[in-house]
Amino acid sequence: MGNLLDRFHESYSAKQSVEMTLEEYLQLCARDPMAYATPAERMLAAIGEPEIVDTRSDPRLSRIFSNRALRHYPAFDGFFGMEAAIEQIVSHFRHAAQGLEEKKQVLYLLGPVGSAKSSLAEKLKLLMEKYPIYALKGSPINESPLGLFNPLDYADVLEQDYKIPRRYLTGITSPWAQKRLAEYDGDLRKFKVVRIQPSVLNQVGIAKTEPGDENNQDISSLVGKVDIRKLKLFAQDDPDAYSYSGGLCIANQGILEFVEMFKAPIKMLHPLLTATQEGNFKGTEGFGAIPFQGVILAHSNESEWQNFRNNKHNEAFLDRINVVKVPYCLRVHEEVKIYRKLLDHSSLTAAPCAPGTLEMMAQFSVLTRLEDPENSSIYSKMRVYDGENIKDTDPRAKTIQEYRDFASPDEGMQGSSTRYAYKILSQVFNYDTQEIAANPVHLMYVLEQKIESDNLPEETKRKHISYIKDWLAPRYADFLTKEIQTAYLETYSEYGQNLFDRYVTYADYWVQGQDYRDLNTGESYDRAMLNSELEKIEKPAGISNPKDFRQEIVNFVLRARAANGGKNPVWTSYEKLREVIEKRMFSNTEELLPVIAFTAKGSAEEQKKHESFVTRMLSKGYTEKQVRVLVEWHQRTKKSS
Repeated sequence: MGNLLDRFHESYSAKQSVEMTLEEYLQLCARDPMAYATPAERMLAAIGEPEIVDTRSDPRLSRIFSNRALRHYPAFDGFFGMEAAIEQIVSHFRHAAQGLEEKKQVLYLLGPVGSAKSSLAEKLKLLMEKYPIYALKGSPINESPLGLFNPLDYADVLEQDYKIPRRYLTGITSPWAQKRLAEYDGDLRKFKVVRIQPSVLNQVGIAKTEPGDENNQDISSLVGKVDIRKLKLFAQDDPDAYSYSGGLCIANQGILEFVEMFKAPIKMLHPLLTATQEGNFKGTEGFGAIPFQGVILAHSNESEWQNFRNNKHNEAFLDRINVVKVPYCLRVHEEVKIYRKLLDHSSLTAAPCAPGTLEMMAQFSVLTRLEDPENSSIYSKMRVYDGENIKDTDPRAKTIQEYRDFASPDEGMQGSSTRYAYKILSQVFNYDTQEIAANPVHLMYVLEQKIESDNLPEETKRKHISYIKDWLAPRYADFLTKEIQTAYLETYSEYGQNLFDRYVTYADYWVQGQDYRDLNTGESYDRAMLNSELEKIEKPAGISNPKDFRQEIVNFVLRARAANGGKNPVWTSYEKLREVIEKRMFSNTEELLPVIAFTAKGSAEEQKKHESFVTRMLSKGYTEKQVRVLVEWHQRTKKSS
């Protein structure tokens, strides 16, 4: 406990304000460029250098990203499937830090509900807390000390003596600093500088503004207003009578988040024009402009953006916005990671979740977000987007680039939200009254009920139901069949390898046109007998051209042996033959149903087999209750088909 409390105290103390003279500050600038860094530079430093991922070394990533080198930013770990949006955000800060046009633009995140816009905004605000701000002591807007120096008069000496580049001098001083300057009779030595830590909780350098009622909201929420309590001491246009409580005042040298920006009246947005373009804004009283060196981050949904963009009166503002699209995730693997992240931050993290549950939820979500492809199934498109190679199983499947070229640029901006998936999963985990757990059968039921009860257009409702009945349910039935069959066969892997080795041996001798003699039994097989044995494995799988198939398998195994010390590869290593062997293994399992069923058993041996089956299913990640539910669903499905 002591170590924890000491650590907290040390961290808290390190973030407290540190006071110094103006001369000491300038000397610090000569040693440390972060002392005068812009908010964009501090943000870029907080994000850090990216890790370069060579997608060529990963077949799945290679197909998704076309072998490109991928930048991964550890600061954004937990934002899955958002590489493009994150790269654009980082590029905005990189260009702004370089003094390019982005320095004068609003960073605007555009996306559908539940696409992680707010989460990205929260992450950026947390990153802004990492590096301190240096400001004039007592300044109500945390203004930079460099604002005191006119670049026309002092840029050369500051660059020569303190290594401060000319572009960091704005020449804009706040009305508060101008009044202090007059009081000090121009003696800059009387100014003090403080190092302060930006803070979301304390509203230091980081602010959040939301649109209010159109009838009573004005620009004061951005620029502040006069403090009527101080009018007894100061004139109304005195800088000390002003309350610098507006978002632009608080977020100077930091970041201002404007939530649902385009829901605000246009008159309220006007201060943002000069704040972004000129680095200052006017208050509500008759004194000089207030400097602003900060980042403006806005976000809203697409409907508000479309309304704002279509209004020609907003053209001047549109030119000051850098739009970054934040669509829904379109890759099943990454969507599953999002759900796991949700569960890990809840009490459900330890609750049983049957294999395939999160994958099915992710598949449904992605299917609703994809646009229907041309001359191909949407299910194949989903798999290709996820990096699968399905050319062998679906000849009509296109490449990922072909699917993208046919789709509109707005693909992923509509469909089922991640938040919707969270609510569905919550219902699934709590569906059974006897245990908190989730499985795909309950998921399909809950999904169908939710779709039917939602106020969706009839066409959308029909399409979503078809995703479940036409794609998800049949494929889950195949998956569950394999799960049950592999749990039923105790020696599944050994049995499969034996079949594989025997098939390869027979095929090799058959291709060479030679007789085969079994060294263990002494039995001989001529070419006709070899063909008969091979067909026992091939026919259940429906192999239409056995000659070519056998030649292909033999060639594959010979290459594999050369790289494997002369040993046969694992029987699951070649997809085509794996499927053939599995169909052979499970073609004669009529005894399977009485063993797996949760009914009274006719003998002690059957009961023992059933218990062994359940045990192996439990080892796969199911609960006993789930095994019962899934077996019963499997039996109903097989009977109906």
